[in-house]
Amino acid sequence: MTAFLALVRRDLLLAVREGGAVGTALGFYLIVVALLPLGLGPDLKLLSRIAPGVLWIALLLAALLSLGRIFEADQDAGTLDVMAMGQLPLEAVVAGKALAHWISTGIPLALLAPILGILLNLEISAYPVLVATMLIGTPAVSFLGAIGAALTLKARRGGLLMALLVLPLYLPTLIFGISAVSAATLGPDGLVQSLTVLGALSLASVVLGPIAAAAALRLQMQ
Repeated sequence: MTAFLALVRRDLLLAVREGGAVGTALGFYLIVVALLPLGLGPDLKLLSRIAPGVLWIALLLAALLSLGRIFEADQDAGTLDVMAMGQLPLEAVVAGKALAHWISTGIPLALLAPILGILLNLEISAYPVLVATMLIGTPAVSFLGAIGAALTLKARRGGLLMALLVLPLYLPTLIFGISAVSAATLGPDGLVQSLTVLGALSLASVVLGPIAAAAALRLQMQ
């Protein structure tokens, strides 16, 4: 456990020191959501209706921009091979790095969402549910994203390939995340069920994601 926490702490410190990937994700999130009202016009009812979907889609795309750094920097520095031969199983290494990605990217994006909701005229009553769904659902974004990052580690133009691999895996999280926020604005029916399924998806991703990503890394390092 000490080695696992040390790995998470190391990746968090690197994310803070570098800052580029996190800043790019947050900037992309802000720009996409800010430009949308300019393109759709001043129809506040339309903006309010599509706000949950826009915020969730923009979050997924913003998080996708930073997935490459989960393994890429360690691969370039040669430390990934050292980690693979260390005392931690490779699955635990992947889990630690995905957890650090969620803390450094997923949580800031989720906390930024209510501020951006103002631009889309999202109802005030939906803000707590919006943050809750994103905090519950974004672990799946990081842990499933680790699979794509592992599969495309040595690929040329890996960003495009990663998007093709990972975005279909995000669809269940996207669907139930949007439905939970929509239920908060239209009525309580389906809210608890959507949050429950969203939590189950994240738990399944936390368990299965590191196993699949570790298997992909072993293939990449052969």
